[in-house]
Amino acid sequence: MHCQQIIHFSEPLEARDYPTPEPKGTEVLMKIDACGVCHSDLHIWEGYFDLGNGQKMDLLTRMSLPFTLGHEVVGEVAALGPDAEGVEVGEKYIIFPWIGCGECSVCKRGDELLCTSPKTVGTRYNGGYADEVIAPHPRYLVPYGNVPTELACTYACSGLTAYSALKKLSHLHEDDWLLLIGAGGVGLSAVHIASQVVKAKIIVADIDAEKRAIARQSGAHETLDNSDPAAALAKLQEITGGGAAGSIDFVGAPVTGSLGFNGLRRGGHMVSVGLFGDSMPLSLAMMPLAMRTIQGSYVGSLEEMHELMELVRAGKVAPIPYEVRPLDAANSALEDLKAGKVKGRIVLSPHS
Repeated sequence: MHCQQIIHFSEPLEARDYPTPEPKGTEVLMKIDACGVCHSDLHIWEGYFDLGNGQKMDLLTRMSLPFTLGHEVVGEVAALGPDAEGVEVGEKYIIFPWIGCGECSVCKRGDELLCTSPKTVGTRYNGGYADEVIAPHPRYLVPYGNVPTELACTYACSGLTAYSALKKLSHLHEDDWLLLIGAGGVGLSAVHIASQVVKAKIIVADIDAEKRAIARQSGAHETLDNSDPAAALAKLQEITGGGAAGSIDFVGAPVTGSLGFNGLRRGGHMVSVGLFGDSMPLSLAMMPLAMRTIQGSYVGSLEEMHELMELVRAGKVAPIPYEVRPLDAANSALEDLKAGKVKGRIVLSPHS
């Protein structure tokens, strides 16, 4: 097995080779065809999440090194454990990565995203920056039909995260405005998926003119340059006639969170998705006075993954732009993502 691994946090990944893992029990060995590069990979690579006010979530207490990143994985079944049923060698699937322990009460009732001891592919156990990976059970293998393999992998996180966030605002009406902040891989996925989930008109905010142009071409009704926060808020109020009914912050920085919250009308609903980090000031009095809601949204469930892929396979979701690079170019992919140079998604392929 060839892989690109974190040996020390914040230092370049290193190429390592290991024996091919042997699947046990219900496990399935997958030969990897493609793996997307996600912004959350940057935080894991750096070794922490910024919680704001000088606090950090130190990942060294949650994972051991060396470690293989990558949770947007598509591959071919190569071997089955003795208890694995329902899939055959040679079949190709997306690996649903957001896996719980399987033993706690929330997992047993189907809420694996709420598990406090998750076994997530690429964040808790070795993932897809490799040419082989283990999937723990066939139920986490999702068919993708005739969707291009390199595109299909992006739905495991980028697409699923956007879909689940949008579902939390499916109550919005046709004359409402929905603000999407950030037109990176996840935000752009949301633009493409939105018409299948919400009725509201879409306005996309991003500081990058090229990304705003891509969002307009992808179906956004309006776009907004939020490089000047005060001007952006004023323009948003003008466009929406008093504020958006809903907002989704795909960045998760103080300035974007403030725009998402302050740009809401009375009764508005903000969904916070991005993991950039830090904290933002929040007026507690305005929560009841303006009757606003803030809700966190983390990726999506296995049920939502199947719902999304049904839409994708039916041709109801336009593809986001993506660029395929060789697996051994993982370091440059992370650097380009960190520098904001990526339009859509970078996908790593061990076959390139």
